[in-house]
Amino acid sequence: MRILQINTEKTWRGGERQTLYTLRGLKDKGVQAELLCLINSPLHIKVLKEHLPVHGVKNNLQALLFLIKNGKNFDILHCQTAKAQTLAIISKPFHSRPVVYTRRVDFRPSGILTRLKYRFTDRVIAISEKIRQILEDLKPSGKIEVIPSCVQERELDRERALKLKESFNIKDKKILATMAALVPHKDPFTMVEAINLLSKTRDDFIFLHFGEGELREMVERRIKDLHLQDKYILMGFHKDVEDFFSIIDVFVISSSEEGLGSVVLDAFLYRVPVVSTDAGGLKETVEGRGLLCPVKAPACLAHSVNKLLEDSELREDLIERAYRDVKIFYSSEKMIDSYLRVFNSFKGERNND
Repeated sequence: MRILQINTEKTWRGGERQTLYTLRGLKDKGVQAELLCLINSPLHIKVLKEHLPVHGVKNNLQALLFLIKNGKNFDILHCQTAKAQTLAIISKPFHSRPVVYTRRVDFRPSGILTRLKYRFTDRVIAISEKIRQILEDLKPSGKIEVIPSCVQERELDRERALKLKESFNIKDKKILATMAALVPHKDPFTMVEAINLLSKTRDDFIFLHFGEGELREMVERRIKDLHLQDKYILMGFHKDVEDFFSIIDVFVISSSEEGLGSVVLDAFLYRVPVVSTDAGGLKETVEGRGLLCPVKAPACLAHSVNKLLEDSELREDLIERAYRDVKIFYSSEKMIDSYLRVFNSFKGERNND
């Protein structure tokens, strides 16, 4: 079986990381899996370093032409993004191969063209139950499967994290952090308000926000207006950002929309307690494993962070529960086995060339 993974994003976010994990996992299972992506994108660079099969193109038009010419050489096209789904469906008259699409976002799709796109997608995978429910009116529920994202453990570079801590002269202070792009659906403004409220309760912490995005200048302005420059630090983009989990005391996520929140799985894996909104799939991911707050509720986020810092018994209980569950329910092997079950269901359906 020959599978083509398609992801033409320019950035490195959760979907790109899951694409890499899928390629690794399929290779480990002996499946011939290849990637179609943009040349010199972070995903392309990482896949080349790992010597995984990859087809690099300059843009989405070249990706479309690749699928028109070469799509028929694969048994299944697995689309990891909405753009990839569009490319695979437009080129489907030329390749006639089954198209599988993994949807990771929880906003509701709309429009006639979108409905047509889903109609011609052979199988839709939702990474959370919330996303599956949103998609029910676009495709019969029996054809939408839930396969959660996975997390893969690696040895953290604690020395690198300690150097960062030293560079900010963080000694006895607690380190709170988030890893989220500065974009609207991540709602960084609620995070700023929450940290402002927390700073009125306690002064023994610093907040590190890892991530870049279009809202950076506006967020910087709000931080300055609230005189939080010494408390709320915008860290920008960092490679291998997971290393910093080794020094984080509480991880916080303030999203107003979220498919699953795979970065939360990292926090679970590296034993960092989590405070989160209940946006989208976050509720099912975090419930019982961390503390949940409504969307756009900065007071709740501040109170919950303070509670975790104060209550060591609660903190340790949540850490242990989350670590146990992430190893069981969000393992790479479990995800790959689920995808293979879907891929194998198409056996015998391929047209003879």
